[in-house]
This record gives sequence, structure tokens and C-alpha cells, in this order.
Amino acid sequence: MENFRLKVFRIVAQHLNFSRAAEELSLSQPAVTQQIKTLEDEYGIPLFDRSGGRIALTPAGMALLPYANRLKAISDEAYEIVTGTGGDHAGKLALGASQTIGQYLLPRLVAAFLRENPRTAITAMSGNTDEMLAALTTGRIQLAMIEGPGLRKDVHLEPFMEEQMVLVVPASHEWADQEIDVDALKQEHLLMREFGSGSRRVVEGALAKAGLKKKDLKTTMELDSTEALLSAVEAGLGVTFVSPWAVRNQLTLGTLRLARVKKLRLARMFSLAYPVGPEPSGNAGAFRRFILHRSAELVPRVTGKARSKA
Repeated sequence: MENFRLKVFRIVAQHLNFSRAAEELSLSQPAVTQQIKTLEDEYGIPLFDRSGGRIALTPAGMALLPYANRLKAISDEAYEIVTGTGGDHAGKLALGASQTIGQYLLPRLVAAFLRENPRTAITAMSGNTDEMLAALTTGRIQLAMIEGPGLRKDVHLEPFMEEQMVLVVPASHEWADQEIDVDALKQEHLLMREFGSGSRRVVEGALAKAGLKKKDLKTTMELDSTEALLSAVEAGLGVTFVSPWAVRNQLTLGTLRLARVKKLRLARMFSLAYPVGPEPSGNAGAFRRFILHRSAELVPRVTGKARSKA
């Protein structure tokens, strides 16, 4: 089992907030404070700087944190391997997913995995691609599922699904259900995800290949979620590119429509990411194999027939 004081240290370091750490650990705040004080006494040096009304890691705390994360990973791996000798996988699995995957695909994948591995306790977090890769490399999650290219050399990517993004317009827009030239995009306000989003990288890369420069586009608004993008399109603020999964309900209701852009291919790969090194083992390894071999059958694609209802 993970050393309890190091676990308390790790959770406090993650949140940089004693109250939030106490809530996650199901302890009182004084108990968390006492555990940190005892650990600091053992090392003979402060691990947190509590001055100035904020909490920050000291140099000693920053030096200790990678080892605390490694010890947790070793403890989890040992538990998974030992319990896995019983025939199925038990223990914990921490996953991360970029937003489209996290909201529309991950629940279906996790549900199918748990039907075969009911003793696994899964936690999941979501954010943009850069945020999920940062969580992966700092040990907060064991696997990440991302939507765009991962611009890091310390993670290994394995594609498991391809998706074609679509152009979404207001229901009354002149482009609705029409095919347009790529140059027509210069005329309309293009709504984009925030920097760090894998979706944004895919869109910018595809437009650049089609000959559109950033200065040619009216990218007057950036939003940090797909839902916010779709709401902005419904409000008439512009058009956007999103996953077909994200817009299914609006297409069925008729509040949004699709437009097609000639000679513009917005394909993106959904990829499974884990740190460079040995392949994941234990629960993480079991989930990796499950996703690579089963994702296509578990997540049916949005068909052209569904889109034609718009």
C-alpha cells in the first residue's frame, strides 16, 4: 500500500489547497496539516511555503513530488498484478480524456470495460489535449485519450479511431446543407476552441493545407468547450468545426445544420497516450488492449443518414 503520509503530501501538492485535499482524503483539515507537519519533521525541512496567503511547494517539496508519484504508481501496479492473478482485474485505474472523447465516447467505453472487469474502480478527468498530456506525464492519470496531435516527445501515442470533423452553421444560414468553396470561409466569423485544444490544431492544420492563412480568417471568438461553440453558433455568432458526435442532438432538433467544404479534409485521429517506456501493465494495460481491439465495435460512427436529417 502507498505510504499514507506521502499520499497526503501528494494530494496536497496536487491541489495546493489543504481544504480540498482534506475533502478528497475524507480527513479533517487539522489532520491533513498534522500529517504534513510530521512528514516535514521526518525530513527536517519544509515541504510547503505557506507565506503570503497562498500555498506553494518549496524546492524540497518539488524534489519529493516525483518520487511520491512514482511510489504511488509502483503501489498501484503491485496491487493490480497481485489481484489480477485471480482471473480478472481489480484495483484502481485513472483515465484522462480530451473533451469530445470524455463527453461522448468515454462513458460507453468504460461501461463495456467494467462489464468484463467489474472489480476495477475507474476515475476519469477531462480537459483539452495539452492538459491531459500534462496530467499523464505528472502521474495524475495512467492513460490519456486525446483528439489531436500530441506535441510532446515524452509520451507514446497509439491511434484507435479516426473521425471526420464537420462544419456547423445556424439553421437559417445560407450555407445550410450546401457545398461551399473553401475560400468562402473568409467571409464568415469562424469560432474556434482555445489554444492547447487538439481540435483547434486539426482545424488550423487542415485550413493551412487548403491554402487559407490565419490572417485571412475572421476568428473573432475563442471558447473553451464544444458546447459553448455550438451555443454560439445557435446564437448566430458564426460557424465552427466540431465532432459529428457533439452536434447529433442539435441536428435532430433542427437548431443547427451542416455545410460541406469542397476539398477540405478534417480527419483527426483519436489516440491513446501513455508515457514513453514499457507498455502499460495491470489495469492500464488491460484497458489499453481493450480500447485498441474493441473501440470500433463499441462506438458506432455517426452515419451520413443521421446527418441528412438536418
